[in-house]
Amino acid sequence: MKIENENVKLDGIDKTILNFLMEDAKKPILEIAKNIGITGAAVHQRLRKLEKSGLIEGSKMMLDARLLGYKTMAFVGVYLDKAVSNPQAVKQLSQIPEVIECHYTTGNWSIFIKILCRDNEHLMMVLNKNIQAIDGVSRTETFISLNQQINRQIKI
Repeated sequence: MKIENENVKLDGIDKTILNFLMEDAKKPILEIAKNIGITGAAVHQRLRKLEKSGLIEGSKMMLDARLLGYKTMAFVGVYLDKAVSNPQAVKQLSQIPEVIECHYTTGNWSIFIKILCRDNEHLMMVLNKNIQAIDGVSRTETFISLNQQINRQIKI
């Protein structure tokens, strides 16, 4: 692995290790090492270098929100009355547990968020009582996801 001009250059072994872990972050290091034909210590060393480079941001457990009763996913375009409202609006959006992503965007909306709710009634409550009540929010445009058809990371 080399870092050039703020870009991380990966070799084939780095890519193989990362692909194994992106598929299953709990895959044992020794199993990865055996598949690649190197030692477990070499895999650990490479992972430490990749973490230090900033390429690996961490690992997290992914839950199936549907099993917890969250069956409605929506994307909401948020219109702000003025651009200076953005920092305060984002701060307030971060306090709403159903908001799971927030993006500052170009185009029609000032902010584009992804929210997860139990059902449409819960979604309506979050929109009306939480999001649209934020100072600076002039209106919202909501798109309900019927089915997530692709869910992946960038290919390396």
